Amino acid sequence: MPIPINHAKPIRTTAKLSAFNQLQQWIIDGTLQPEEKLNDLELAQALGVSRTPIRESLQLLESQGFVTTKPGKATQVTAVEKDDINNLLPPLAALQSLAAELAIANLDEQALQLLEEKNKLFADALYENRFSDAIKVDEEFHQLIVDSANNPYILSVVEMLQAHVRRLFYHEEIVLKENSIAQHAEIIRLLRAKDTAQVAAIMRANWLYTIEEF
Repeated sequence: MPIPINHAKPIRTTAKLSAFNQLQQWIIDGTLQPEEKLNDLELAQALGVSRTPIRESLQLLESQGFVTTKPGKATQVTAVEKDDINNLLPPLAALQSLAAELAIANLDEQALQLLEEKNKLFADALYENRFSDAIKVDEEFHQLIVDSANNPYILSVVEMLQAHVRRLFYHEEIVLKENSIAQHAEIIRLLRAKDTAQVAAIMRANWLYTIEEF
């Protein structure tokens, strides 16, 4: 099982969280390949932690659908299923739509200007074919809105679903389109106008167009 060695070691006081974040990232970006068997001792040695936080992290990753463990068999990374996009994006679109409605009351002009800056960076990345940068900035754009909703339950579920979407992107099952730039701009306009009904509709469309493209 090839494991990178040029990465930051987790801080001992947050070993479980650090291990979870690193393992999830390796699964998302394909460092740990779909259906690859995982050895908790090797992972513990690579991350510089004991096997306990690794096992706890793997349990959490299993609850989120990133790994599977069968009785008497090894833990392995779940396969990347193209059709998962049809299961992931509708609930994510609904939660992002609700977050936009809730965020309206909490977004000031400074926050709206930051959204505009993020959308410009997003556009620059797309036009220059820097797709990894584009998806990172796209996440940051939407995360600002989700954070402004001030709802910890929305935040938690969106974070988990977004990680699966990111994994599909890394495995080239999702392609970002330039029409997202205009949709982002419209979302900002509607947030500024405090139009809850329309911003919810545009936000939902911004997430669901990928299914149509797929």
